Amino acid sequence: MKNYRYMTLREEPSLKEQAATWFHDRWHVPMEAYIACMNAYLNHETEYGWYICLDEDKIIAGMGVIENDFHDRKDLAPNICAVYTELQYRCQGIAGRLLNMVVDDMRKKGISPIYLVTDHTHFYERYGWEFLCLVQGDHEPNMTRMYIHR
Repeated sequence: MKNYRYMTLREEPSLKEQAATWFHDRWHVPMEAYIACMNAYLNHETEYGWYICLDEDKIIAGMGVIENDFHDRKDLAPNICAVYTELQYRCQGIAGRLLNMVVDDMRKKGISPIYLVTDHTHFYERYGWEFLCLVQGDHEPNMTRMYIHR
């Protein structure tokens, strides 16, 4: 099994531009939004962080924590967002390890519970997440599944 490196952006702030580009290329959210969130985290304006996994110097997976992941339940915060693992790296436990890293990091900072929205079923349950309710995504025609980790 490969030795991937898991880290927060605070541990490697020099990766900010690469990480913002990587997330933008996958989710098509404006790069400026990622830079603004990452700057707030790096400047200790928020504890909502960014988590990445590297294979050598290449980002292969990542996720962030933000106040709200574009849904109508503003009372359910913070939210894990932008969860993505490159196709060729899936089914190796990388996303699960990053999810656990986020949960542990947030818990150490006194932030619990945390939430995430997804269309997936049966994935997040493996890592201690529970289905909570359906939420309406901004500009989305269908309801989306909301999970909680306590």
